[in-house]
Amino acid sequence: MTCNKPTDLQTGMCLLISTFHKYSGKEGDKLTLSKGELKDLLDNELGDIFGKSQDKTKLDKIFKDLDANADGTVDFQEYVTLVACITMMCNDFFTKK
Repeated sequence: MTCNKPTDLQTGMCLLISTFHKYSGKEGDKLTLSKGELKDLLDNELGDIFGKSQDKTKLDKIFKDLDANADGTVDFQEYVTLVACITMMCNDFFTKK
């Protein structure tokens, strides 16, 4: 996705979308993330925050919690929910006095 002269928020939205699609569809449906695709996304995009997801049990729990409709994949809405929750946690951390 490309944006012409985007605002900061539009840039953030474009990055959110392009990051999802960078990982989705490698193992199936291009509009969802499989567990393996989610692991790659978490490791590569958020590894410095959470560390590498070596713990299979923890990864399974994250995947199950994200997969709100229990279809065995994480769709864009479920992914955005994850990013929003992480963003809120970071905001809370950085704004504590």
